[in-house]
Amino acid sequence: MAKPVGVQRSAQLVRGFSALAIAIGTAPALAQDGAAVAESPETADAGPSGSEIVVTAQFREQRLQDTPLAITAVNSEMLEARSQTNIAEIAAQAPNVTLKPQGAAFGPSLGASIRGVGQYDFNPALEPGVGLYVDDVYYATLTGAIFDLLDLDRVEVLRGPQGTLAGKNSIGGAVKLYSKRPTGDGSGYVAGAYGSRNRLDLRGSADIGLTDDLAMRLAGVAKKQEGYVDRLDFGCVNPPGSALNPAVGGVQPTTGEGDCSVARDGEVDYMAGRVQLRYQPSDRLDVNLIGDYTHDDRTAAAGVLLLANNPANPNIRGNADAVPYDSRFVCGQYCNYASYFSPADTWLTPPVAGYPLIETRGDGRTKFNGWGVSGQIDFDLTENLQLQSITSYREYVLHFNNDDDYSPLAVANGFGDLDYWGFTQELRLNGVLLNDTVNWTLGAFYLDQRSTYATFQDLRYAPIPLQFQGDDPVNADTKAVFGAMSWEIVPDLTFNGGLRYTEEHKDYTFVRRNRDGSLNPFLGALDGVSGEFDGDKIDWRANLQYRLSEQLMTYAQVSTGFKGGGIGPRPFNPAQVQPFGPETLTAYEVGFKSDLLDRAVRLNGAVFFSDYKDIQLTLLSCPQFGGPGPCALPQNAGDAEIKGAELETTIDPGNGLLVDASVSYLDFDYKSINPQAGGPNGVQIGMVPPYTPEWKWAFGIQYEVDLGGSGSLIPRFDANYQSEVFSNAVNGPNNLIDGYTLANARVTWRNAEEDLEIALAVTNVFDKYHLLTSFDLTGAGAGIVAAQPGRPREWVVSVKKSF
Repeated sequence: MAKPVGVQRSAQLVRGFSALAIAIGTAPALAQDGAAVAESPETADAGPSGSEIVVTAQFREQRLQDTPLAITAVNSEMLEARSQTNIAEIAAQAPNVTLKPQGAAFGPSLGASIRGVGQYDFNPALEPGVGLYVDDVYYATLTGAIFDLLDLDRVEVLRGPQGTLAGKNSIGGAVKLYSKRPTGDGSGYVAGAYGSRNRLDLRGSADIGLTDDLAMRLAGVAKKQEGYVDRLDFGCVNPPGSALNPAVGGVQPTTGEGDCSVARDGEVDYMAGRVQLRYQPSDRLDVNLIGDYTHDDRTAAAGVLLLANNPANPNIRGNADAVPYDSRFVCGQYCNYASYFSPADTWLTPPVAGYPLIETRGDGRTKFNGWGVSGQIDFDLTENLQLQSITSYREYVLHFNNDDDYSPLAVANGFGDLDYWGFTQELRLNGVLLNDTVNWTLGAFYLDQRSTYATFQDLRYAPIPLQFQGDDPVNADTKAVFGAMSWEIVPDLTFNGGLRYTEEHKDYTFVRRNRDGSLNPFLGALDGVSGEFDGDKIDWRANLQYRLSEQLMTYAQVSTGFKGGGIGPRPFNPAQVQPFGPETLTAYEVGFKSDLLDRAVRLNGAVFFSDYKDIQLTLLSCPQFGGPGPCALPQNAGDAEIKGAELETTIDPGNGLLVDASVSYLDFDYKSINPQAGGPNGVQIGMVPPYTPEWKWAFGIQYEVDLGGSGSLIPRFDANYQSEVFSNAVNGPNNLIDGYTLANARVTWRNAEEDLEIALAVTNVFDKYHLLTSFDLTGAGAGIVAAQPGRPREWVVSVKKSF
């Protein structure tokens, strides 16, 4: 992409948004007499869909349209209408937001970025770039973060750095999920679904009043579905002596004759539950206790091989019967030849004294078990002073294994067990002053976490084949104090500001041994090596909002954020035990929020410029640190400028029609590259970070047909588009993912009493083949490019009964 064109587009978009805001400023004339009538708070809260979403992004309840931040807020009704059931799917309608389930090599983790800033590495020793919150509790890792949207009240997606409001690692933005709180009203629902590939879903909730001041809410979900990528036995599909397996002693079948299928990757086998207790003995005290549990036991994420072998790499050898690792193992769009049973003795590599190559085996499954508890106490000390306490503890255990070469040969296999626990405590003191013209918050935050990543890696593409056992504990803690305020200087003009100071500490210990516990001869110099990282950072925010009319609010803001630093968690030699510093971002943003035509049309927009410094990227080739060989080293790669624009609209004329749409543009421009990260095989000016589309748009339309006493019928259609992206920091043709458009459709019948729904939904209506992620190891010398295809067209029929 030629940068002058991008700059031209940015300037055009800024001028266009300015003209749009000026035009909206005349909206009172278009609203006829709607603004002339004094509105009650309830009337003022009514949005285009008839009910306003209330958000808490600034530590207090506010209408979405009164909050001077770029926020996409979605309630539970709209999530259901769009057939969205997990956190990754909400990115479809959120401008400049990318949320992706990761491939098999990264286990059940979420990749997340907002406005070109994020993280796609699951390792808990690395920091996310998008803050994830569930009921105001910080979820500190990307592993286990593909949350089911179970019994939610709303989702808030905050775009831009939230360094003061959310804290460390919300440098790109934040995604916040809020579950429905107990009320004791006896309500609830049960829903079941059946669909493609024997999909079975069951979910429900119940709200129970235990006493006059104690209520409980139960919610649960169970989902099961066969996978959509066939894992085939290469020796069965291609018997020894056939064209792709010519040697008589070539790759032998492991499944016997007949059915050559070993498993189906990309399956779903998931259960989760949540129990809440809410205690309200008076109007001044509100106590909420939450416990949750998640069990996920499935085959590996869907994966296919796109490229096999780099002829220039002499280290990639075939097996003893001269079956080379090459394109014969590229199976197709929805199949692979992955094998988790790889006898090492078939390899030509001569044995090394004291370092026998052993047979590597795995079950090809991903197993995650996690649970957490949290408690929130809201206590009104006085009429104008409130104390909040939010406490949480979380644990999970993950077992997964991956065959990165997707073949029966042992080129790159990995097996991992990850244990994690984390504790958080947040205190807030909220108050109002000067006749409610000043709202303020003072607070403190503490996070203590420990992860231990026990892994066995079998990497045969290096000059010396590597097999090693790692068992790497990482201790990390974060402390922060913060303050925020909103001051209505004069009617309609408000200043919003904030300040946060954060300290962080991490210590690492590395273990590199053979599987039998003996010292690894090639990586043994790392065994027992430790490292520490300490850092601190001040973030700030200055925001000025002005309400031009009842229909239009504008704001201008400068805000900062940072992602924590650390030490590379995957060293292959002592020279790779390198620290990397925090990355920082300062964003300048102007935006508007408007409700037009007697609140039938909502139109919100923002333009922004971000100064992005010390960008953290993972190098897959780093001979400057210890010589040639495997590498997965995070470094501060350089500085960049990011420009972009976002627009969202909802149209609800009140006759059953509802239209929503969004569009976003992003221009990422490196301004300098750290020499350690650059070079001929490194990051270059003109490249972009992983999974950063230039354009995104989404469109949805539904119409409710009144059937009288027979209820109503609601057909809905959604489409969304993202432009091409690269999956590696070092952009190249092997990691380019083409842009694509996906469409979904749904028809819902609802009875007249509105307590029974039957729906038919189809996702990926036009069966568009597309790639979610890819894993390009050619830069590391492995000669492998694999990818995770998205789901093909699927249908599901669901029934929901409310009570």
